[in-house]
Amino acid sequence: MALQLTGHARAVATDVRHHTDLLDEDTGPRALAEIVLAEAQRRLSTPHQGTLRSAQNRARLVRALYERLDRLQAAPDDAT
Repeated sequence: MALQLTGHARAVATDVRHHTDLLDEDTGPRALAEIVLAEAQRRLSTPHQGTLRSAQNRARLVRALYERLDRLQAAPDDAT
């Protein structure tokens, strides 16, 4: 399960990176997304241990990435 969550986290992180790259350099949403992406990179660089705790941590990471992606996707709608 942790391995599947790792792959999913990498895929969602790619989507977050794509949306982040579309934002202006000096914006709050971009800064927050960069922090989430840096944390995701840090967590994904450590090998999963095949434990329940490892799977839970990967699931939390996926959730955090989806939360950031949802906010990034909603940002252009807020501006109109």
